[in-house]
Amino acid sequence: MSRPVSTRLSPDAASHASAGGVLVLLRLENLALAVAAVLTFRATGGTWGLFAAVFLLPDLSMVGYLAGPATGAHGYNLAHTYIAPSLLAALGWAAGNIVWLQIALIWGAHIGVDRALGFGLKYTTSFAATHLGQLKRHS
Repeated sequence: MSRPVSTRLSPDAASHASAGGVLVLLRLENLALAVAAVLTFRATGGTWGLFAAVFLLPDLSMVGYLAGPATGAHGYNLAHTYIAPSLLAALGWAAGNIVWLQIALIWGAHIGVDRALGFGLKYTTSFAATHLGQLKRHS
């Protein structure tokens, strides 16, 4: 008889992160999403001032790490998944609010750039443990 497969992530879940060709594809697809978001932002008449003002806002979620790695990871992941900016874009589109749509596009571009650079979703063990692999320190 086989054991049931657990759906809970183990503490060493980061060791099961994407690697090799899959990692390259994940980074490239996120770079493509970032480029598409920036081009769409410009096509909607977005200004570079708005882009600069909003682009780094999702990184404020890292403040959660002051309360510990689990709280930090949850906050970071909420701000760095495509779910919230997709919902904001849909709301902006439905309401005819171009600024909401533009903010959603900037947010999506931020996530795409982060992922292209290797900053993946965080595991609760540490900031460096991501779904794209272990972040490396450069000295």
